[in-house]
Amino acid sequence: MSDATARVHQMKPAPAERGGKYLTFALAQEEYGLEILKVREIIGYMDITAVPQTPHFVKGVINLRGQIIPVIDLRAQFGMEAAEVTDQTCIIVVEVSRDGCKYNSGIVVDCVLEVLDIAGENIEETPQFGVSVNTDYILAMGKVGESVKILLDIDRVVEGGDFSTVIENCGAASVMDEQ
Repeated sequence: MSDATARVHQMKPAPAERGGKYLTFALAQEEYGLEILKVREIIGYMDITAVPQTPHFVKGVINLRGQIIPVIDLRAQFGMEAAEVTDQTCIIVVEVSRDGCKYNSGIVVDCVLEVLDIAGENIEETPQFGVSVNTDYILAMGKVGESVKILLDIDRVVEGGDFSTVIENCGAASVMDEQ
């Protein structure tokens, strides 16, 4: 195990401590989960303004009630084929923490499924796939009946985006909030 991977595993809480409520959603045939406390809201798919010079998985930004929010296409970020937008396609607005700053980001998903309460004893560590497979963005694996939900560490998922200006603005907004 590399030093970086060892540090990531040390920072993640033990599986039993990860029990709780997760919002589940689908991308293609796979089901994923996000810690419910990270979810700010779920909105229908809307027009997204493309931003030049961003990574391929950054769809752009939306104006949500006056707040500009970057939006990531999880299918593109996870290397999946693009899918047509349907009535079930939606954007999950999540709160992301980075360098002590919190900001909102949107993730495009095929459809939202349900909120599940997954007990700690039903959550297991991410299996090791070898050094060539990066699983740092996976928080754990949740067992629900006979199925497995891939529980995402949304902070690490969104970390791949180029949101440096958003983070800089967050610092300025934090200062303004204190005044």
